Amino acid sequence: MISDKMKKLVENNSVIREMFEEGKRLKSIYGEENVYDFSLGNPSVPAPKAIKEQIINMVKNEESCFLHGYMSNSGYEDVREKIANSINKKFYTNFNSSNIVMTVGAASGLNIVLKSILNPKDEVITIAPYFSEYNNYIENYDGGVKVVKSNEGDFLPDLDLLESSINEKTKAVLINTPNNPTGVIYSQEIIEKITDIMNRKQKEYNHEIYLISDEPYRELAYDNIEVPYVTKYYKNTFVVYSYSKSLSIPGERIGYVVIPNEMENSSEMIEAVTIANRIIGCVNAPSLMQRVVAECLDEKVDLESYEKNRNLLYKIVTESGLECVKPQGAFYLFVKSPIEDDKEFCKIAKKYNLLFVPASSFAYPGYVRIAYCVSYDMIKHSKDAFEKLGQEFINN
Repeated sequence: MISDKMKKLVENNSVIREMFEEGKRLKSIYGEENVYDFSLGNPSVPAPKAIKEQIINMVKNEESCFLHGYMSNSGYEDVREKIANSINKKFYTNFNSSNIVMTVGAASGLNIVLKSILNPKDEVITIAPYFSEYNNYIENYDGGVKVVKSNEGDFLPDLDLLESSINEKTKAVLINTPNNPTGVIYSQEIIEKITDIMNRKQKEYNHEIYLISDEPYRELAYDNIEVPYVTKYYKNTFVVYSYSKSLSIPGERIGYVVIPNEMENSSEMIEAVTIANRIIGCVNAPSLMQRVVAECLDEKVDLESYEKNRNLLYKIVTESGLECVKPQGAFYLFVKSPIEDDKEFCKIAKKYNLLFVPASSFAYPGYVRIAYCVSYDMIKHSKDAFEKLGQEFINN
């Protein structure tokens, strides 16, 4: 008999994964070229050539780089030092290897942070819409999720609601910018307002309230918009990062957590996060990929391809009569459902072989997420399907 916790998870399996499986089913019936699957955030832009070259180089020269052995649970020290130096160069910070813990992607990074800070019944505030797995990660450690809805229209945090939601049980505020699913980027002004609230609340309740910044889309920002580096504005900040999107290697599961020295009891926290990395079962981040990303820190994916996809899909969606705010980052459109029930809208879209994710899965019903990390040709060929979908609602 499976555990009660797992029963709940089995019954509420990921809608995104279900849509992915539905896409495979429809393609087997109608042919791949006639199904427009915008459900999964799987990067379509290939990894930079240097990634492949470094993998080959590392394997050929494994004796000289200690490639497959055990290491510190926080990762190779020289890799962490290179990453710290790279962050310092980009964002004028002052990190060293001790501030970096290598992780099995951002998901693992979030889990080890939450395991290190949460006691049973502590609360973590999330800002909707948000990545639905946050709920599971927080509940893994018997924490509670408190949802603060963002403002409809610009999808920026409702700051008054955020302030009123922080209480004596609040242990952390979890943000994601650039945001999945909206593509919104929090400006320096917004970050400063959030951290001003958190500083006041820390003093009021006389305990640390951590800011956790989940940043797998940091490099996917358009129109020269800057993504602020959050440790500059709040000392009790964790930055959780992944190379899944920035280098198009999601299956390799490689990322890191930053724990700044300015954090209260930072040495103890670094040790806690490092031990959590071991005891949740990861032990350490993949050794080969640590070595590879350390040599590819200045590499970038072809952002122009995503921007080209964004512009075309935004044009097609809006010209079909659907409402959408043009995203600043990531690779998703957040589209208003023309009917109240976003799940029903997704069912209707399937009639035209269009696959979206209902935003009720992101705690923000009434919208759908459309991923544009797909081929440009698929977006181009989906135009007729979007026009038919839009016409159905115009006619009604």
